[in-house]
Amino acid sequence: MVIDGRLQRGERTRRAVLDTAVELASVEGLEGLSLARLAQTRGVSKSGLFAHWPDKQSLQLAIVEHARQQWVEFIVEPALHAPKGVRRLLALHELRLDFYTSRRLPGGCFFRAVDGEFDDRPGPVHDAIAAAIDDWMNLLAELVRRAVDLGQLRPQTDPHQLAFEIEALGATVIVHTHLLQREHSYSHARRAVLDRLRALATDPSILPEA
Repeated sequence: MVIDGRLQRGERTRRAVLDTAVELASVEGLEGLSLARLAQTRGVSKSGLFAHWPDKQSLQLAIVEHARQQWVEFIVEPALHAPKGVRRLLALHELRLDFYTSRRLPGGCFFRAVDGEFDDRPGPVHDAIAAAIDDWMNLLAELVRRAVDLGQLRPQTDPHQLAFEIEALGATVIVHTHLLQREHSYSHARRAVLDRLRALATDPSILPEA
């Protein structure tokens, strides 16, 4: 029982540190993060963190995985409760925007903050970031395919093209809101995807008008 209690406390500490790490990385990126910085921010000992992550790369990989899990928890899983087809696709986009507007991450999006750091730097961290983004793109394309199969999107709809457009509009929001300070970008991104889906839908009435 004592051992179980210690394990539980250790896991809570680990999750709390990773929550903080994802928040910091959404603003500062991954390269500037260190165990010392996290220990100071969380008010824990640096030596205690070494039990979880013995080096910087293992820490970075754990942060990427934690950010991916957050994305699944707050965006993907809730979207899967929406009706199948085109409405589920719209829900995925809207939940992404909701995640941004919630300010859960001060920088808005972890992956938009770190992809530029590692896009031209081969290695395990690059591969982990790329895999997470690739999984997201594949999910978008798969939901498009399913909507076509259900007869809710036109048969000629290109899943990868539409997935690219939805992703581009979602990613652009971060630049426009955080760099340009244009809060109306959220409504523009929502409306742009909605209009695109309505234009491709075989029955636009199943989607909101605005």
